[in-house]
Order: sequence, then C-alpha cells, then structure tokens
Amino acid sequence: MSPLAETAGLFADRTRAAFCLALLDGRAWTAGELARHAGVRPSTASEQLSRLIEGGLLTEERQGRHRYVRLAGPEVAALIEALASYAPDTPHPQNLRESVRLSAEARARTCYDHLAGRLGVALADAMIARGIVAADSGLAVTTAGQAWLTDALGYQRPPGTRRPLVRGCLDWTERRPHLAGALGAALCSAALERQWVRRVGSGRAVKVTPDGAEALWKLLGVKV
Repeated sequence: MSPLAETAGLFADRTRAAFCLALLDGRAWTAGELARHAGVRPSTASEQLSRLIEGGLLTEERQGRHRYVRLAGPEVAALIEALASYAPDTPHPQNLRESVRLSAEARARTCYDHLAGRLGVALADAMIARGIVAADSGLAVTTAGQAWLTDALGYQRPPGTRRPLVRGCLDWTERRPHLAGALGAALCSAALERQWVRRVGSGRAVKVTPDGAEALWKLLGVKV
C-alpha cells in the first residue's frame, strides 16, 4: 500500500475522524475524553488512537498515569480542515444541542492554533484589504504587515523557525480561506490572552467579547 493510501485510510473510520476533528481545538485530550466525545468504549478509543499515533497524525504525551494526545502539528490540522471542506454536505445536527454547537462553530472557532469560521474569514479579508497580507501571487506578509504583527500583537519571530509567516487554510464551513501560519497563530493567541474571544464550553467554538468587538474594529475594521 502506498503512503498516500495508508494516510487516507486513517481518516476512513468514523471514530478516528471524530477524534481528529475534536483535536482541531489545538488542546491535548485524554483517551477517555475522546472516547466519551465519540461515544465509543475506552478500549476502542485506545486502539484507534494508537493507529493515528503510528500514522504520524497524533503525538502522545504522558503525565503520570494520564495519557494525552494532540495533533502532530499545524500541517496535520490544515490537512484535516481541508478534507472536511470537501465533505459533500454540511453535517445535519441530530438534536438541539448539536445544532447550537455547529452554529456556534460556523460563526467563530479555533482551527488548531488560529481562528476559523465566519470570523476567521472576515479577519483574513480585512488583513488583505489593509495591506497586512498580500494575495497577488500566493499569500505573503507585507513589510507593513510585519510591523503590524510587532506593534499590534507583540509578535517576535523566533530565530531559526521554519514555520511560514502566513498561509491559507481552507475553511470547511465557509469554503474560503482563513489565515494560518505564524500570523494566524499570533492573532489567535492574542485574542484569547487579551480576552477578545472566549471559548464556548469545551469545544472549538469561541465568542467575541464586547472588548474584542471594539479591538477588532480598531485594529482591522472588522465589525462583529
């Protein structure tokens, strides 16, 4: 079997796919938490997580008796988000609670370590419109954008880092790109630390706070 087929096969199971989508929130989960999330037995979760770890999609961390797993990196998150955008239909909620969750995630959510949903796409559009990001021939942070990263977000690029300053990540609900890379991560980190957005429950959804609405309007002209 080719490496591509092997990797594709890791997503061809509902339980493994549910784990990967849950881990897009960028946090580490225990096997028990993921088992409850997917509605499977702990033994099933452990087996499927081992396959994802062996396939290089997840990494494992142990703290005492606890076993945590997270996505192996931003490239894996981008792959999962892109695959989700090719799903034939938007997921149909099974109950009111799921409908509320999906609606909240469509408005604003985290995609690994950057912002996604309608909010993420609106921020991407604003950064391009204001010349922070150029989109003439692929995405690139402009000279003015690099100054904005430092002045507005306090971002200092670590020496020797290989992560791109910006790249597009196809948003699975909007079917348009939001911004990932170091810029997207810096904006998401600042938004959470400065309480411009807050997490909704234990999932990926976030909600813009009143202070955040004011800050995003002043910084980027984004009206929430």
